[in-house]
Amino acid sequence: MNFKHTLLGAAAILAISSCQQSGGNGSSGSAIKLLDPANLDTTVKPGDDFFQYANGAWLKKNPIPDDKTRWGSFDQLADNNYKALRELLETAANNKSAAAGSNDQKVGDFYRSGMDSVAIDKAGIAPLKDLFTRIDGIKDGAGVLNEIAIEHTEGLSPLFGFGVSPDDKNVTKEICQFSQAGLGMPDRDYYFEKDERTAKIRDAYKAYQVKMLTLMGEDAATAAKDAADIYKLETALAGASMTRVDMRDPYKLYNKYNIDGISKQTPGMDWKALFQALKVGGQDSMIVGMPKFFTEVSNQLKATPVDVWKKYLKFHLVNEMAGYLSRDIDEASFDFYGRTVRGQKLQRPRWKRVLSVIDGSIGELLGQMYVDKHFKPEAKKRMLDLVNNLQQTYAERIKRLDWMSEGTKQKALAKLNGFMKKIGYPDKWKDYSKITIVGNDYVKNVIASAQWAYDYNINKLGKPVDKTEWGMTPPTVNAYYNPAFNEIVFPAGILQYPFFDADADDAVNYGGIGAVIGHEMTHGFDDQGRLYDVDGNLNNWWTSDDSAHFMQKANMVVDQFNKMVVIDTTHANGKLTEGENLADLGGLNIAYEAFKKTKQGQGNEKIDGFTPDQRFFLSWAQVWRANTRPEEMALRLKTDPHSPVMLRCNMPISNMEAWYKAFNIPTTAKMYRPENERARVW
Repeated sequence: MNFKHTLLGAAAILAISSCQQSGGNGSSGSAIKLLDPANLDTTVKPGDDFFQYANGAWLKKNPIPDDKTRWGSFDQLADNNYKALRELLETAANNKSAAAGSNDQKVGDFYRSGMDSVAIDKAGIAPLKDLFTRIDGIKDGAGVLNEIAIEHTEGLSPLFGFGVSPDDKNVTKEICQFSQAGLGMPDRDYYFEKDERTAKIRDAYKAYQVKMLTLMGEDAATAAKDAADIYKLETALAGASMTRVDMRDPYKLYNKYNIDGISKQTPGMDWKALFQALKVGGQDSMIVGMPKFFTEVSNQLKATPVDVWKKYLKFHLVNEMAGYLSRDIDEASFDFYGRTVRGQKLQRPRWKRVLSVIDGSIGELLGQMYVDKHFKPEAKKRMLDLVNNLQQTYAERIKRLDWMSEGTKQKALAKLNGFMKKIGYPDKWKDYSKITIVGNDYVKNVIASAQWAYDYNINKLGKPVDKTEWGMTPPTVNAYYNPAFNEIVFPAGILQYPFFDADADDAVNYGGIGAVIGHEMTHGFDDQGRLYDVDGNLNNWWTSDDSAHFMQKANMVVDQFNKMVVIDTTHANGKLTEGENLADLGGLNIAYEAFKKTKQGQGNEKIDGFTPDQRFFLSWAQVWRANTRPEEMALRLKTDPHSPVMLRCNMPISNMEAWYKAFNIPTTAKMYRPENERARVW
C-alpha cells in the first residue's frame, strides 16, 4: 500500500520518501537564534568545506537518533511539527461525541484503530485471508492479470504502476498511465550490481523473502524454494526495467498506444479485459512508460508457472501490507527495509507511523484541521511577495542571458510569467464523504481509503483536468514544481524556520525559502522541465542552437557532481541528480539577486558579526545541515534524484562569485574553482 504522493513528472525540493513530514507555521520569535554562531566549526576554513564550517559544531552535537536514518534541519522541523499533529489526532480520537461521518470521526477513528496494537497483533495475517483465497483460485495467466487488476482497484499496487494523469502532449486530457514496478528491492540495480554493499543487501533480501514466507505459514523447505522462484521472476522483471537515469527523459517515457498497438507488443496480455477489470470504460488510448517491461510481463505470464505467480502475488501482498499487520510481520519488514537497507536501528514510534499513514490517505482532512489551528494568513501574503520578487528577478536574468536567442527568451519569459502559484493549502478540499472509517479495524481503514483514492483517480477520465488539485497535503515539509500544470507549490508545512520566519531578516529568508522558491521556478527550466511549454505540454520550444548551449552548460554541472566521491568509492551520479542540481544552482543565484534588491541586501550592517551576504549563505547552509547514516547515503546514491546534503550546500556556492567575496575565499581553498570552471546556467 503506497501512500506516498506520486507527483508524475513533478520535481520537489526533497525526495518524497524523506518528506512525508508535517509542520507548524509561524514565527520563531525570540526562542530561536536564526543563525547561531555556536553551530559553526571555525576550525574549518569556509573555502575548504563550507558545509562543515557553517554546521560542524551542530553536527557534532546532534547525532542521529536510533529511529532515524538522517537527522538535520528537516528532521528537527518534522519532529516538532509531528507533536502538533499528534495533538490534533488525539483530540479527535478522544472525541466520543463526534458525529458519524464527520472529519473528527474519520480522523479520530483511523488514528485509534492504528494505535490498537493489541487488536492488530491478535488479528495476525487474518485480514488478508479473503485475498489469499482469491489468489488461490487463479487458474492461468489471464487469471493472474485479472487478480492484479482487481488488487489495483483495491488500492494495492502489484506488478506495475497504474494511474490517471494528464497526457504529456495534451495536458487538458486525462489518460491512463502504466509504468514498471513489481520488485521487492528499492531499485533494479540491486539485482545486478556486484559491489560488496549491494551484494550484502541482495543476500539479505533473499533471506527476508524466506522469513516472510515462513511467517505466512510455509515450512522452511517450501519457503526456500518459493523464495527462489519469486526472486527469479523479479530478476527477469528487473532486467527489463529502465534505469532511473533513462527515466529522466520524458520523451523516452512518452509511448502512446491504443489497445491494438500495445497488444502486438504484449501477446500474453488481454488489454481489453485488463481495462475492464481496472474499471476503465470508454478509453482506448494509454501511455506506457516502459514498453520493454510490459513485453517481459507478457513473456513471464506464459513462461512462469501459475503456482509461482500465486506465491509472488501473496508475498508482495504481505510485503506491501506489512506495516499494518501484526508485530512479527511488521518487524520482519522493518528489519530488512529499515535496518539493513537504510541503517535505521529502531522503528519510529507507532503514533508517528500511524500519523504518516493518515496524512498519506485522508491527508486533506488532517490538513484542514492543521491550517485552521496553525497557519497564519499573513505568512501566505509575505510568501506571495517573495515569490513575485523572485519571479521578477528571474525574468531580468533571462533577459540578460548571452547564450539564448531573443525568440527563445520570449517563450521562456512567457512560461515564467505563466506560473500558477499555490501557497499554504488548496482553495478546494477533497470530499472524503464516501469513505467509511471504523475505530476497530486498521487494515479495513487502510484499504477503504486506498480504494477511495483509486476511484477518485479513475473518475478523472473523460473529465476536464482539475488544476486546483494539490499533489501534497498542507502540513508537508516540501515544495514542488509540476510541469503539466506549470505550477509552483509551497505547502504550509515548509513556511517556517529554518526556511521562513515572519520576524527574520531578509538575508535569512532569502537564503532559506527564497532559494526554495527559486529552486522550484528553475525546475521549469531544468533538463526535464525545459521540454514543457507554457501550457504544460511536452513540446520542445527551443531552437537547436539554444538547446545545444543549454546542454553544454548543464553538462558542466553534471561533470562537477560526477567527480565527487561520497561514500566508499562511490561517486555522486551527476546525470541522475541533474535536474535538482540545476534547480539548486539557479534557485540560489536568483534568490541572491532578489535579496540584493532589499534594504538589507544593499547595506553592510552586521548581525552577530556577520555581513548581510554572509548571513544569506549561512542561511542556505543551515537548511542542508544533516547527519546521514552510511546505509541511507548508499541507498540515496542509487535511487534519489537529489544530491547528498553536503553537496547541495557546497556545489552551488562554489560557482558563485558573491560567495567568494563574502568570505574572502583565496585561490588556495579546497572549494575554489577558477572563473572559467564555474557553472552558470540561469
